Amino acid sequence: MGNNVKVSYDAKDIQVLEGLEAVRRRPGMYVGGTDVKALHHLIYEVVDNSIDEALAGACDQIEITILPDSSVRVTDNGRGIPVDIHPQENRSALEVVMTTLHAGGKFGGGSYKVSGGLHGVGVSAVNALSEWCEVTVKRDGKTHHQRYERGYPTGPVEQIGKVAKNDTGTSTWFRFDPEIFTDDVDYRFDTLVQRLREMAFVTRGVTIYFVDERADREMTFYFEGGITSFVRYLNRNKKTLHPVVHVEKEIDNITIDSAIQYTDAFAESVYAFANTINTIDGGTHLTGLRAAVTRTINDYARKSGLLKDSDPNFSGDDTREGLTAIISIKHPDPQFESQTKVKLMNPEVQTLAQQVVHESFGSFLEENPSEAKAIVQKCLTSARARDAARKARDLVIRKSALESLTLPGKLADCSERDPEKTELFIVEGDSAGGSAKQGRDRHFQAILPLRGKILNTERARLDKILTSNEVKALISALGTGIGEGFDLSGLRYGRVIIMTDADVDGSHIRTLLLTFFFRYMQPLIDEGHLFIAQPPLYRIGYRKQVHYAYTEKDRERLFAKLGVDAEKISLSRYKGLGEMNPQQLWDTTMDPSQRTLLLVSIEDAAEADRTFDMLMGSAVPPRRRFIQTHAREVRNLDI
Repeated sequence: MGNNVKVSYDAKDIQVLEGLEAVRRRPGMYVGGTDVKALHHLIYEVVDNSIDEALAGACDQIEITILPDSSVRVTDNGRGIPVDIHPQENRSALEVVMTTLHAGGKFGGGSYKVSGGLHGVGVSAVNALSEWCEVTVKRDGKTHHQRYERGYPTGPVEQIGKVAKNDTGTSTWFRFDPEIFTDDVDYRFDTLVQRLREMAFVTRGVTIYFVDERADREMTFYFEGGITSFVRYLNRNKKTLHPVVHVEKEIDNITIDSAIQYTDAFAESVYAFANTINTIDGGTHLTGLRAAVTRTINDYARKSGLLKDSDPNFSGDDTREGLTAIISIKHPDPQFESQTKVKLMNPEVQTLAQQVVHESFGSFLEENPSEAKAIVQKCLTSARARDAARKARDLVIRKSALESLTLPGKLADCSERDPEKTELFIVEGDSAGGSAKQGRDRHFQAILPLRGKILNTERARLDKILTSNEVKALISALGTGIGEGFDLSGLRYGRVIIMTDADVDGSHIRTLLLTFFFRYMQPLIDEGHLFIAQPPLYRIGYRKQVHYAYTEKDRERLFAKLGVDAEKISLSRYKGLGEMNPQQLWDTTMDPSQRTLLLVSIEDAAEADRTFDMLMGSAVPPRRRFIQTHAREVRNLDI
């Protein structure tokens, strides 16, 4: 070693974290961290327990309430957590469940046939990460209650009343601990709505009632049609090629539930669930579904003569264009990749999913030749376009390789080569591009000006998109490739920043770029590399001092702070970045020590997919309804 510091490593140095202390010391292992995503995970863990009661046929009502102090109460009409004395622990079973990791009714197989919470750390982890938590149980004609503070009970389980014998259920009320969640985080209504809607879709017959008392908002979800309703919901703004193909079958105590429908869209919308949990990274069930769809279409196309002997088989990419599908499995012993349950690992599920979907989808194609032909034609068109796109993409790469190490001529590059330290500003127009090039720090900031608006990638296939010079310049500058050839390891800039004018045209260009990144470079968003710059709206001058306001509230706050009449203040409204001189652009929008950047994230892929299709797709009525609904919320609309 290069130093003389002695590090002790004896028996006394081995730490044993008792009880829930491990959760408080390492929250990332149990709920994924201490950010806003992990905060929402607390609610999901508690609601998952109620959903498990619904899957067991013991619950059909779940109510989630966010109170004004951001505490959360989850109540169900399930069987109620047992409160009698646990034979080994010699204390109430309720206390054992709430304070002991890997304790619950989901391990022996007698209480739950299937469950999403098989790791057994869910509600106890929530308790450990809460400032306080109270649980009320109605069971066997009695009501019991216990309170905890930072995971520890403040007293024994107490009987606090009596109820009717058939009145049962559990109510868990908790407030997240600000000592753990130290950032300024809070629950988001829309994020929770998406997750709760998904839960209701994949748990047929359960009513989920969600109330946010902070903003007086509420939603109720109930879907008798299950995942068939989910597919119809996702496709409600698209032109469909056939009715939803649905199958639900149980084999060896494993239930495979699948729904498939093709549309005229270019993107794939496929989502996978295991025991009602959205496995966002997919897994064996999703692999089985995709393999079955590709195999079934190839088999039918060959058998019906729609694919000639000389034609190659369709690839998975060919058969996924325009596909909307849900695969939901219920497994008595699901194996997830981690406690956050983002990927299913059971190998037997792939075989079962492939078998069930192949039989069902194959029968549908045989029995509905006109719809089957439309699907195959869609795949044929996709295959030809994909081949054209591959040739265009190869041409882009070959041409770029000849042009100064794949860099487009309009790019003003930086001198730093470490992607961790560099950033690329995508700027609208030559005027703003000129100011940005002069105002930037050339060491680590690169500028790529775009002329005009890029193609709406929601309405065009990749082969057409790749004919756009602006798109080609963007692909070359980033170095990642595109679509199926996307490789994040080639990214040349750690931060990709969209910087457009604060007007209608600027908003449109920003939306077109976001659509492009979402459809063809989504890992860029998933891994936290895409940002939106926030240029100021106003320049406020008073007594030789200059202030900048980024929002209307900022302007009002500055006016109040200056405490003078509006006549004595010089106020300028910026219409575009080109109106700022290079120094102003640096000071307000590009200087890392002063600027504000918005991180682009996708909290719910299914809802994002539907929203992009609604706003940028070919169907006009849904977009008109959206504009009419939200017209009164618009601010700073340029006429």
